[in-house]
Amino acid sequence: MAAKIVQFNTDARDKMLRGVNVLANAVKVTLGPKGRNVVIQKSFGAPRSTKDGVSVAKEIELE
Repeated sequence: MAAKIVQFNTDARDKMLRGVNVLANAVKVTLGPKGRNVVIQKSFGAPRSTKDGVSVAKEIELE
């Protein structure tokens, strides 16, 4: 298992905020009664269409 890097400065908070914004922008379109469908494509298999925000959030990978 790789070692983890722990940061406590404003750069770390900015990176965390960018990641949260990416996640929120992807999930917010699925919310509510007028929520839209999202297509999830992986490197294998067929694309999957879903309106489930949890499924969308689980598929997001950030660096």
